[in-house]
Amino acid sequence: MERQNPSAIIRAARQHLMHARDALDAEIHGYPTPISGCDAQYNHLLAERRRVHGALRVLEEEIHIPTPRAP
Repeated sequence: MERQNPSAIIRAARQHLMHARDALDAEIHGYPTPISGCDAQYNHLLAERRRVHGALRVLEEEIHIPTPRAP
């Protein structure tokens, strides 16, 4: 198996998540009205969109890795 560059994998993941976000946004935007509070399919779309946004946010975060200091 060929080893891939981790940065390239993260970029690809970000692109896939952005595509998923755009698809969910389009589906939510085109969802027929009226929408009731108990519409399970609509609520599922909203939950999926929150998950995708959260995953994108995690990919964008700066990660602090503490390093030990010599005494």
